[in-house]
Amino acid sequence: TTTIGLADALNIVLANKNQQAMVCMREPSLGPVFGMKGGATGGGYAQVVPMEDVNLHFTGDFHAITSANNLLAALIDNHIYQGNVLNIAEVTWRRCMDMNDRALRNITLHTDIKGDKAKTYNRQTGFDITVASEVMAIFCLASTLEDLQMRLGNIQIGVNSQQQPILASDLQAEGAMTALLKNAFQPTIVQTLEHTAAIVHGGPFANIAHGCNSVVATKAALKLADYVVTEAGFGADLGAEKFIDIKCRKASLQPAAVVLVATVRALKYHGGVDVANLNQENLTALKLGMSNLHKHVYNLKTHFGLHVIVAINHFTCDTNAEIELLQTELNHVGVKAVVCKHWAQGGAGAVDLANEVVNIVKNASSTFKLLYPDNLPLLQKIETIAKKIYGASHVELSAAALAQLQVFEKDYGNYPVCIAKTQYSFSSDPALRGAPVGHVLKVRELKLSRGAGFIVAICGDIMTMPGLPMQPASERIGVNQAGAITGLN
Repeated sequence: TTTIGLADALNIVLANKNQQAMVCMREPSLGPVFGMKGGATGGGYAQVVPMEDVNLHFTGDFHAITSANNLLAALIDNHIYQGNVLNIAEVTWRRCMDMNDRALRNITLHTDIKGDKAKTYNRQTGFDITVASEVMAIFCLASTLEDLQMRLGNIQIGVNSQQQPILASDLQAEGAMTALLKNAFQPTIVQTLEHTAAIVHGGPFANIAHGCNSVVATKAALKLADYVVTEAGFGADLGAEKFIDIKCRKASLQPAAVVLVATVRALKYHGGVDVANLNQENLTALKLGMSNLHKHVYNLKTHFGLHVIVAINHFTCDTNAEIELLQTELNHVGVKAVVCKHWAQGGAGAVDLANEVVNIVKNASSTFKLLYPDNLPLLQKIETIAKKIYGASHVELSAAALAQLQVFEKDYGNYPVCIAKTQYSFSSDPALRGAPVGHVLKVRELKLSRGAGFIVAICGDIMTMPGLPMQPASERIGVNQAGAITGLN
């Protein structure tokens, strides 16, 4: 919502300067649309439209990505059925679907062997949600159609009996996968309610994937507009870190400024307030919860060298005393906090924020930097993120993760790391609020995304196939007698 509101506000501010702003954002996933979070097209008067179409099937990009992923899975099992010439001994590739379905997290697959009814190939596997798939990551990081096909061919689907990698190109899968993705790879432009152009393309989650829209969309917008406003999911410990250390690293992008979105309600939650009481004024809890925001600000300024502005996403329950306390606390560390009312007022409600952004972009010199160099060993990359960004004391790898690390370090030690962890805490424990220090980042599994070009470190209890809540959002969604979709937000 703030991404859209800021872009609309920038176009108000830039109207007399012969300049314009555009939005670049991710496509919504059906998982949260029908699950807990709801849609992802903004809210109130800061939305992209048509909201219902964008939130549901849109232009079919996610269906194409799902189909490409599952085509590769089908080709793997067909190869084994037809005699297994490649001597595939272990398959690591999983199927996917764009829906929250915990029943598909773990399944047992039975594959017959052609010509030998007595022989079967059985393995434990499962489904990931499409937005956590490597095909989605490749789709969003590829720079051209040729690059897309090369990356798809580089996907490692498993190993043979000599533990040598088996690639998608060994199955001659990349051509057909690219054919399925050819049209989807073209970014789609829609608009906000105030007619700001918005490119909506790609959609990896930021907790279990790298959390950024496509490189081709961002670079297209940079050619078309003077200011490009993009977003990266969840907190800056996840979305911003991955945007910088994965997307910016691989696409040679350099942000001019960061708008860090905060709400009084969220900060009171980090100060210990129960969700049911977040609408009540509580200055003590707000001050305690400010530790969370201070940590994000510190990370962005110190570890990434970025200029930070805090956007206070205003709720009607926010009191003047709470707003004043938040602004005073940030003023002590030299950061401007701007109250934004774009949900209620559209772009006009974020003009002050837009002016601050323009001022920084025009006048501040760049000190942007990555968190770690390519040649740092994988474990040290994980430790660097854990200690510097999360405040952890150390990293603890499971026996399985340690064995995987030893295998991956030899050939893929120069890859960046994508941490998959809870979005509710700096730690891997969702119950730890605020800015905990001295905690242990527990890594249970490492996964190679060879085509995307990074290593995924799966931490704590995070799942790559989410489940639905007790009362999913789908219960509120329907179609009225006029044929209009209702209950979708």
